[in-house]
Amino acid sequence: MLKPNITSLGYALFLAISAAGIWGGVFPFLPMEFQTKDIVFWFYFFQSLACTITYFASLIGVYKLPRFTRSFLVKLAGAPYFLGWICLIAAIYLDEAALILVVLGGVLLGVGSVGFYMIWQRLFAAEDADSGNRDILVGTAYGTIFYYGLHLIPQAVTAFLIPLVFLPLFGLAAQLKSRETNRNQPMFEDIPYEHPHIYRQVMKDHWRVALCIGAVGFCAGIMRSVAIADPNVGSLVNMLSMGCVLVAMLLLIGAWMFKNIRIDIAGGYRVLFPFLITAFIVVPFLPPPTIRWVAALLYAIYTVAIVLMMMHCAQVSRDRGLNPIFVYAFFGAIVYTLQNLGFLSGVFAEDVRVMGLSPVSVFALISVYALALMYFVGSGGLAEAIGKAGHVESVELMAISRSEMSPFPKVGPGGHASNDEDAEFVEQINYYIDEYEEFEPSDEAVRIDETSMHSSIGSASTDPNSSDPISSKSQLVREAFRLSAREAEVMELIARGNSVARIAEMLVVSENTIRTHSKRIYNKLDIHKRQELIDLISSFEG
Repeated sequence: MLKPNITSLGYALFLAISAAGIWGGVFPFLPMEFQTKDIVFWFYFFQSLACTITYFASLIGVYKLPRFTRSFLVKLAGAPYFLGWICLIAAIYLDEAALILVVLGGVLLGVGSVGFYMIWQRLFAAEDADSGNRDILVGTAYGTIFYYGLHLIPQAVTAFLIPLVFLPLFGLAAQLKSRETNRNQPMFEDIPYEHPHIYRQVMKDHWRVALCIGAVGFCAGIMRSVAIADPNVGSLVNMLSMGCVLVAMLLLIGAWMFKNIRIDIAGGYRVLFPFLITAFIVVPFLPPPTIRWVAALLYAIYTVAIVLMMMHCAQVSRDRGLNPIFVYAFFGAIVYTLQNLGFLSGVFAEDVRVMGLSPVSVFALISVYALALMYFVGSGGLAEAIGKAGHVESVELMAISRSEMSPFPKVGPGGHASNDEDAEFVEQINYYIDEYEEFEPSDEAVRIDETSMHSSIGSASTDPNSSDPISSKSQLVREAFRLSAREAEVMELIARGNSVARIAEMLVVSENTIRTHSKRIYNKLDIHKRQELIDLISSFEG
């Protein structure tokens, strides 16, 4: 489980170098005497601004020009990343032009970092759920180790090694992985403007999740502003938070090995909210050394939230067959905008005293207010109060140890069979699913009445204690064959007699997406037609 591959190692090296998941900058690897307050502030400001603009531009661009997402333009992302580092290195030696070079470097690194995040997101989303989630978690864990390792290299050498050696290495890893990626998946073939209602539904369903992550990002942005005043504090917090992230990744991977995990990000924020708000209330009364630990823990939480965001976005892309760049850019635009607002609020609060309060107290007041407001909105706000909150998928990790019990054949990326024999029957699935088969259900078969055949999505319950035998038995099938929540949903709707068009309408996705899910389901269950699916479901004891 912890054995790295090219993808996870490349992603780990990218994370270690950019440190984008922690402080959003590369200053830990530059000389400390170079890091004046003006230099650091303007670098972070323009880098953050460039990140936000790039996310919004990607969101709009991928909607208008979706064909470009079929190509993994590593060179297009690598060029600004390389030039940004060159500007930073030049700024160290050219004092008179240092500020201009730092600003330019911040913009280029912001654009390049987002470009690489987009590339990694597409690569992870294109994999099956197990492989994609594993690469994200393992890559993040190794990224923390690489980060510590980079500090063993002299700073003057590291600054040159990053653009000349490390950048080509993780760029090559992304390029090699992109060549193995199956691009004939609905998510890459999708044309957003042809069915805008599906994309509107996704944004409606998931903006609260993005807001919850953004709330943590807002507080992390405030803490970043504190670090500007003393770069030594920033480096220390960076080191401590990386250690916390490593522990969190190892615990999550270890738990995934032996049990199913369902992570509701919005629900997790509600659980975390009392601890966050308490931390900011007590911050003004803590000694400076303790505040560093609070900041480190907060940034560790924020980094874990970013990891979950990537997994969540990848799962949404797989489940709904949507362009992964659009989904990730939508989340990134909200999260990083809030992080930047937190950063600017912290910088402003540092120079303002309200009723004699110290800057730390002002930080705390702003954070508490923002957390409380976003908690209210993220929990559903008035919509929740009147019962109109939307349905949101949870991040799923099906227990790895159970895979030995699953007799399904090996399936390649995108649900395509891994050999010619499997591919032959996969091609027959469209017929069996599209054309409703006439059959006489046996005593053992699941009987489907007219109500069940035309049931709404609400009937596709995943509750094992459901009184509906189809739903309860479908849940048992899901656990035995390690189906995802969306696959179990589609499987049950197929068993109830719904056509591809009807299922696509009920789930607000494209028909091509339902076909892809159906192929994966039939492959995993090792069946060829709807009647075999019904017989399989009926064989389980509810």
